[in-house]
Amino acid sequence: MEEKKNGSLREFKAESKRLLEMMINSIYTHKEIFLRELISNASDAMDKLYFRSMEENLGLTRSDMQITIALDKDARTLTISDNGIGMTKDELENNLGTIAQSGSFAFKNENEKADDVDIIGQFGVGFYSAFMVAKRVTVISKAYGSDKAYMWQSDGAEGYSVEDAEKEDCGTVITLEIKNNADEENYDEFLTPYKIKELVRKYSDYIRYPIKMDVEHEKLKEGTGVDGKEAEYEKEIVTETLNSMVPIWKKAKSELKDEDYNQFYKDKFYDYNDPLVHIHTKVEGNATYSALLYIPEKAPFDYYSKNFEKGLQLYSSGVMIMEKCADLLPDYFSFVKGLVDSEDLSLNISREMLQHDRQLKIIAKSIEKSIKNELKKLMKNSREKYEKFFETFGAQIKYGIYESYGMNKSELQELLLFKTSNGGTTSFEEYVSRMKEDQKYIYFASGSSVSRIESLPQTEQVRDKGYEILYLTDSVDEFCLQMMHDFNGKEFKSVSADDLGIDTPEVKEEIKKAEEDSKALFDFMTEKLGGKVKAVKLSQRLKSHPVCITSEGMLSVEMEKVLSAMPNGEGAKAEKILEINPNHAIFAKLKELYESDKDKAADYAEILYNQALLIEGMPIENPVEFSNKICEIMAK
Repeated sequence: MEEKKNGSLREFKAESKRLLEMMINSIYTHKEIFLRELISNASDAMDKLYFRSMEENLGLTRSDMQITIALDKDARTLTISDNGIGMTKDELENNLGTIAQSGSFAFKNENEKADDVDIIGQFGVGFYSAFMVAKRVTVISKAYGSDKAYMWQSDGAEGYSVEDAEKEDCGTVITLEIKNNADEENYDEFLTPYKIKELVRKYSDYIRYPIKMDVEHEKLKEGTGVDGKEAEYEKEIVTETLNSMVPIWKKAKSELKDEDYNQFYKDKFYDYNDPLVHIHTKVEGNATYSALLYIPEKAPFDYYSKNFEKGLQLYSSGVMIMEKCADLLPDYFSFVKGLVDSEDLSLNISREMLQHDRQLKIIAKSIEKSIKNELKKLMKNSREKYEKFFETFGAQIKYGIYESYGMNKSELQELLLFKTSNGGTTSFEEYVSRMKEDQKYIYFASGSSVSRIESLPQTEQVRDKGYEILYLTDSVDEFCLQMMHDFNGKEFKSVSADDLGIDTPEVKEEIKKAEEDSKALFDFMTEKLGGKVKAVKLSQRLKSHPVCITSEGMLSVEMEKVLSAMPNGEGAKAEKILEINPNHAIFAKLKELYESDKDKAADYAEILYNQALLIEGMPIENPVEFSNKICEIMAK
């Protein structure tokens, strides 16, 4: 980059000034990011020195290195120091005087064997984030092995200067002169220990070197507050280490107990309850990453609201990049909390967002597989705990099948559980293993509760055959099964379906003949019901009940109920069939009335239809009229 000298001030070229202004004002979403960037650069400097120490046998260890933060409210300065490799005069000019020139990136390229060095700053722009909060930045640096130190100083886009300076040891000291508060900007907070601690914990908690700061505390003055003496306090300066340094997810599983995982979860994700499950995984291969995932015991209060945001915390070499990376979780596993740490990610220039690249997709797919495998293991080895999980989050998995039009069926179908007529819950695999030899379908019945389903007339024939029935009590259940169509070739069949696959050809022929004999009656009832039903038919599924409602087509009666309860769902109508039990006394009465009193036959048709609706848990159109007709019949 070209520069011209004006006394000691070296001005950036015009286009570079515009680039710097853009970076200060546009690249970063939050001003607080500056601290993360400067700490990451300091960490890189110490990694470089450590790598050099290994190559040249200098005897330095990581324990010899640290980052120090100092605040001076009166002078309005924030200082970040490190005892890393430092910079020569040329490096100061190249790395800080040339925008988007990254010494860390060059170091990484030149030292391919530096596997134990996590270079974070690879874009050469993070340093300039300091100008979002500082009106002047001063850098004093002394390179390792050099006897000279230099000071780089800049007020921003106008340019910079490089001068000789004094510094005893190698390393870098960056001093920010914090801006004064503006109308809507509170810069004072960056001069308070509380805010600095918060930002270090949020973004840089897992930097491998200690980040230290002197913090002022009050302590009880010795000899006061006892023996009736008045308590007096004095100020004390305590050097605190602000970061925990070693992430729990980088420790070996053998070093950790369930209590360690649970405590980390509660501290990190602000939950009072222990998680139901934790998943600690380290993967090497196409994508290298560590992940620590948790399935909560209870759903967050806003989980099923539009305000809920899914996503995992994303770290790159221990530095948090994103609070919630939604791309790492499919919607059907959105209940999972946790974090992912990888060195393989392609970050954008601000390191606040990810480039959508192949590595991210590989990691996301691997995480999805890990979650699924852990849930399958939980179902097999800890059924009670899995049932607790499914009661809380099972609907989300069902929505995953429904919303993808069944495309996610193979990934999720093994995780589903349903209540069953056999008692308890069952998976599809368990259900199929119990199917009778002559059973063609997986039968299900839908309703608002188990007790309501058990009272449905439509279940009688299936029960009599000894076939197990899945109880679908969630509003999404039937939609989910419809999208799946089958499980391993076994088709799903509602007990309200037109053909249950149970009747023999002889029985079907018998019913067909009886319906032909009663065609005039059924056409009459269909007409009098005024389009409320598509047809009236004889039923073979009914044993003790007089009538029931079934449906034809894709939309069932239960699905109509669900859709009708939704905004703009009133137009959803199932093609209802009113089925009459040919062995019930009411059928003989209907035939008699059709011949002798058609008006009363029409009333009976209306009453039977409304009774069938009530059994299904559906509202009747005119409760008063229905009640009056019942009373008229009772009075006769």
